[in-house]
Amino acid sequence: MAQITEEVTQQLKTSIPDHWDVPSSLLESMQYSLMAGGKRLRPLLVIAAAEALGGSRAAALPVACAVEMVHTYSLIHDDLPAMDNDDYRRGKLTNHKVYGEATAIMAGDALLTHAFYSVVQAARLHSVPADAVLSIVEDLSVMAGARGMVGGQMADMEGEQGVTGLEQLQYIHLHKTGDLIVFSLVAGGRAAGGEPAQLEALERFGRDLGLAFQIQDDILDLIGDEQKLGKKTQSDVEQQKVTYPYFLGMERSLEEVERLTASAKGALASANIPDPSRLLEIADFLMKRDH
Repeated sequence: MAQITEEVTQQLKTSIPDHWDVPSSLLESMQYSLMAGGKRLRPLLVIAAAEALGGSRAAALPVACAVEMVHTYSLIHDDLPAMDNDDYRRGKLTNHKVYGEATAIMAGDALLTHAFYSVVQAARLHSVPADAVLSIVEDLSVMAGARGMVGGQMADMEGEQGVTGLEQLQYIHLHKTGDLIVFSLVAGGRAAGGEPAQLEALERFGRDLGLAFQIQDDILDLIGDEQKLGKKTQSDVEQQKVTYPYFLGMERSLEEVERLTASAKGALASANIPDPSRLLEIADFLMKRDH
């Protein structure tokens, strides 16, 4: 994980070509959030999925960077006063607190659009077949947009305790968080030339893993360490957002994380994936994480 995090971080530092004429304030704002740390989970899943199918890390790296750009843009916009109105992210001041709201919005816009440029470099620089790259672009546009992450964010913004039910909460988690995790795994599989059955197994793995990941986030918002999380806890309670512990209680929520993790791992066992060991380790790591 540390090795891939370092490789992705170095690639992100040079993701905007030097010869492009871009306002320095915009570049600085984009890089501020890209370099703010974090687990780099989604890039890790892209590369782990590609390598599980015998694919090249170098070929998967542009796609890994792309999903991190999309994730980072979503965090910049989530933190804005009109959204969650957060002052800190990963232990640092949020983008709009440093650069102002207008620049933060544009930095998010620029990261989202640059992600598609990055995906295309998998074909331009690493000979990933054009059909595979086209499918990755299509998946990203669906899973990051109205049918995916943005739709989940909208439902999350509208959700309130006493109004939203458990089924609607699951929709929020599956799309706001889960879709980019599913995308990461399937995109890594596509970059490695995965067969349909392998891609389907990666999708099922990602669906269960993404839901488990978000339930764990709900739990950590209640009982996590602010120093480790790098942001304020109890924010869901303050904003009266619905969570799994709100519906199920803490014990059943913890059990659900374990059940979903086991189900995710079972999905990999059902397909002919040459070496799923790293993906299985990541699933166990995420179940036990404390930040």
